[in-house]
Amino acid sequence: MLPISFEFYPPKTDEQRGQLDKTALKLKPYAPSYVSCTFGAGGSTLNYTPETIRRLRAKHKLDAAPHLSCVGGTRAEIRELLQLYREIGCKRLVTLRGDLPSGMASAGDLRYANELVEFIRAETGDHFHIEVAAYPETHPQARDAHSDLENFKRKVRAGANGAITQYFYNADAYFRFVDDVRAAGIDIPIVPGIMPISNFSQLRRFSDLCGAEIPRWVAQRMQAYGDDVDSIREFGADVVARLCSRLIEGGAPGLHFYTLNLSKPTLTVLSRIA
Repeated sequence: MLPISFEFYPPKTDEQRGQLDKTALKLKPYAPSYVSCTFGAGGSTLNYTPETIRRLRAKHKLDAAPHLSCVGGTRAEIRELLQLYREIGCKRLVTLRGDLPSGMASAGDLRYANELVEFIRAETGDHFHIEVAAYPETHPQARDAHSDLENFKRKVRAGANGAITQYFYNADAYFRFVDDVRAAGIDIPIVPGIMPISNFSQLRRFSDLCGAEIPRWVAQRMQAYGDDVDSIREFGADVVARLCSRLIEGGAPGLHFYTLNLSKPTLTVLSRIA
């Protein structure tokens, strides 16, 4: 089995913390190389992310990596977070530009992910292994695929060690992106991001926001199932497991699962590719 990792979001309530604990316990037997915790834009989860990282490391003995975004943060605030994560014992960061929430006037001192990577390197040297985002189907705000690749190259030149992709359901898009990156002389690992399918209406909303394409044949089959939740989950697990198998066969260096703090959708996929 390839190295795998899991993404969680920071819980805000005791009920959500309990859910995260149950999910972490069920996923831990797969020995993830690390787990990550997302970062709320504009400080909405500014305190929850470090708290969750501590919880995952102390309670579950997992190598937990915080997401760090430049949206809404000053250099001083980001410097303070970097120091905090060093004190906690973190050696890995997932570094993103982040999306500016509606109503927020300022994007912060740093505008782009490559600037954030440069800042982290200037502040901490090689202390952190830095992961950045990649978009096999092109970032939804990019002018075109070529400019998106140029943006990715800037992040790598700034000091990124690896990349995690936005989720996708077309393996060819991933393989073509990797080919383009290699042709540009970039050899960092590019790990596919995997989104298990359990709630199709939710997935469609996510995909509209992030630009991930749901193949028409998958969407048509999902719609045909209507309110048959069990059939949707069974079909979704089969689609994602087949995708993972093809990625593994094609040489992907690992798999990064977007869990949404749920264990069953990810476990179902893993059971079919083990």
